[in-house]
Order: sequence, then structure tokens, then C-alpha cells
Amino acid sequence: MARRGSQWRVASGSYVVARSEIYWVVLDPTVGTEIQKTRPCVVVSPDELNAKLHHVIVAPITSTIRTVPFRILSTVEGRPANVLLDQLRAVDVSRLRQRIGKIDARTMNAILVTLQAMFAQ
Repeated sequence: MARRGSQWRVASGSYVVARSEIYWVVLDPTVGTEIQKTRPCVVVSPDELNAKLHHVIVAPITSTIRTVPFRILSTVEGRPANVLLDQLRAVDVSRLRQRIGKIDARTMNAILVTLQAMFAQ
């Protein structure tokens, strides 16, 4: 894939990154306790923003399962995983690599409800 304007260009035409899609994302370089390396991330930014901007907001995914607030249990590529809402990142679309798939609708709903709770006053 190559970037063209605010969209990704693939063999079949233009493609805009969409909310709930999972990509391998290059997260390095990092500082301090930020989550490191290239890892799966789910896009949480709204499609309206994704279509206009050169960056997206992602939540990293890990195979280390911990039952703590703001971590959503999921399955990625058939394996248990945690979506780390406490490690949200805005990343340039050039950091996106291969598309893995999508988070299921029930899990995406849990992510959005949890994000609302995190940022509510």
C-alpha cells in the first residue's frame, strides 16, 4: 500500500482506513512506558476524521491478558487479546502496515462505551 493524499492506495483503488479495522502498526520510537514495537492496533477514530486527516487514533493490542480497567478482552487472529485503551495513540498513516481484519461489532461497542466512560466528566 502507498499513501495518496489522505487515503491509502491499493491495487483495487483508493481505500480509506476505517474505524474497527486492525492493522500492524509501527509504534517505535517510544518513550518511557509507552507500548513498543510493531503490533496490532485497532482504529478507534471516527471515519469522518480518518477520511480527512493523515493520521488515525489507534488502540494497541497485546496478547498479555490482564483484567484491569480500560482493557477490553478480544480475539485477534484466533488468539485471546487485550485492547489497551490506556495506551491510545494518534499515528500517521505511514506507520500502518498490513491490514489484519476487523474487531467484531460487540467488542467495538464495548471499546466505544469504555472510551466514553474514560473521558466523561
